Amino acid sequence: MADGAELSSIEAAQLEKGREERDAEWKPGPKEWALMITLGIISLMVALDATILVSVLPTLAVDLGGSATDAFWAGTSYLLACAVCQPFIAALSDIFGRKEMLMTSVLLFTLGTAVCAPIAKDFSIFFFGRAIQGLGGGGIITMGQVIFADVVPLRQRPRYFSIVLAAWAFGSVLGPLIGGLFVQHVVWAWCFYINFPFCVLGLVLVPIYVRLKTKKTSLMSKLARVDWTGSFLFTASMTSFLVGISWAGIQFDWKSAQVIAPIIVGVIGVVLTIIWEAKYAKEPIIRPSLFNSRSAILAYVCALFQGLIIFCILYYIPFYFTAVRFASPTQAGLDVFPVTVFLLPGSIVVSIITSRIGRFRWAIWGGWAISALACGLFEIFDQDTSTPVWAVVLALFGIGMGMLLTSINVGIQAISSVEDAGRAAAMYAFMRTIGMSIGVAIGGTTFQNVMRNKLRDLGLPESIARDSEAFVRKMETLDPTDPLRVGALEAYVTGFHGVYWIVVGVSIAGFIISLGIKKHTMDKVLESKFVLRG
Repeated sequence: MADGAELSSIEAAQLEKGREERDAEWKPGPKEWALMITLGIISLMVALDATILVSVLPTLAVDLGGSATDAFWAGTSYLLACAVCQPFIAALSDIFGRKEMLMTSVLLFTLGTAVCAPIAKDFSIFFFGRAIQGLGGGGIITMGQVIFADVVPLRQRPRYFSIVLAAWAFGSVLGPLIGGLFVQHVVWAWCFYINFPFCVLGLVLVPIYVRLKTKKTSLMSKLARVDWTGSFLFTASMTSFLVGISWAGIQFDWKSAQVIAPIIVGVIGVVLTIIWEAKYAKEPIIRPSLFNSRSAILAYVCALFQGLIIFCILYYIPFYFTAVRFASPTQAGLDVFPVTVFLLPGSIVVSIITSRIGRFRWAIWGGWAISALACGLFEIFDQDTSTPVWAVVLALFGIGMGMLLTSINVGIQAISSVEDAGRAAAMYAFMRTIGMSIGVAIGGTTFQNVMRNKLRDLGLPESIARDSEAFVRKMETLDPTDPLRVGALEAYVTGFHGVYWIVVGVSIAGFIISLGIKKHTMDKVLESKFVLRG
C-alpha cells in the first residue's frame, strides 16, 4: 500500500515536471497569434482614448462652456468608471464566459464613443458618455489580462503579453499627439471619431478569434452564481471613495463634509466588502486568496503606485509644454514622444529577459530606481529648460515605466496560485487603474492648490488656477513683459513642481516597498477551464 502511494506520488511528480517542460517550450500557433493580435488592437484603442484628451482640454473647456474643473472631470469620469467595474467584469467572465464579457465591453465602449462625439453638446452629456466608455475600457483591459492567463503559460507570458503592453504604451503616449493634431487642424470631436474603426474591428474580430470553451448552463443558474451583494458593496464603496478623492481641493475643501463623507462611506464599504467576501460569498468577486501573502499585497501596492505616477505625468507634462512653453497641442504631443520611444523597448526587453531567466524582482527594483530618478529631475523643468535636458529626463521616465509595466504584472501572477492566475491578472489591472484615477485626482488637487497659493502670494487673481486650461489662451495674447503673464507663468511652474514632488515621493515609496517582495518561481503549470478552441 505504501509502495503504491509512493509510486503514485512519483508518477504525479513526473507528470507535473513534464507539464512544466511542455509549458516552458510553448509556442503560439495561428489561432493564438490571431487572439493576441486582436487583444492588442482593442487595447490600443482603449489606451489611445484614455490620453487623447490631454492636449485637447483647454479647447474642450472653451467649446463646451466649462471650467478647469469640468475639464478635469472629462478625464476622471472615464477613469473612475474604468476602475470600479474591473473586478465585477472579471468575476462575470468566470460565469458567463470570456468572449461574452469582452464583446459586452467592446459594445459599451462603442456606445460611449457615440455619445461623446456626435451627441454631446455640453459637459453633462459628455461626462455620461465618458463614463460608459470607461465601463467598456475597464472590461477590455481586464479581459485582456484574464484571457492571456488562460492561454499562455506564465514563463512565456511576459514575452507575448508585450504585444498588448506595447499597444497600451504606444496608444497612451500617442494620444496627446493625435489629440493635438485634431484640435489644431479639425475639431476635438475627431478624438472620438477615430475610435470607430477600432470599434468595428473589435466587434468583428472578437467573435471570430476569442473562442474559449465555456461550460453550458442555463441563464438562471448563471445569474444565481453572481455575487450580487459583494458586487454592489464593492462598486458603491469604491465609487464613493474615488468621488470624494476627486472632489477634494478642486470642487470642495479637503475638510468639507462633501469630501470627508464619501471617503468615509467608501472606506466603511470596502471593510464590509472584505468581511462579506471572506465569510459569506460563495463565488466572491474579490478572492481573499489573492492577498494571502505579504509579497502579493506589496506587489498590488506597486501596481497602484505605478498607475498613479504614469497618469500624473502623462496628464501634466503635455500641459506643462502648452502652458509654460506655449507649445501648440500638436507640438505638446510630439514633445512627450521620448516616453514612448523608450518605454516600448524597456518593456519588451524586460519581457524577453524575464521569460528567459524566470526572474522578475530585478526589473521591479531597477524600474523603480530609474523612475524615481526621472521624477526627481522633473523638478528642473521651467520656462528655460533646454530640449536635450527635458528629452533625456522623459526618456529615463519611459525606460523606468516600461520596466515596471512588465515586471509588476508578471510578479503578481508568479506570486498567486495557479487557480487564481486570471483573477490575479485582473486585480493587477484594477489596482493600476485605481492608481490612474487617484493620480489624476491628486495631480489636479495638488496643481490647483499650489498654483492658487502662488497666485495669492503674487497678488494675482486666484481664479486663474480654477480656469488654468482656458487661461492659457489668454496668456498667449499678453505681452511677454506683462506682469500678469510673468506672474501667471511663475504660478504655473510652481503648480507643476507641486505635482512632480508627489510623484517623487510615490516612486521612492514604490522602490522601498518592492524590496519586501520575495522570490517566486515563474515555472508554473498552465491550468484553465477556458481553453482556446480551434
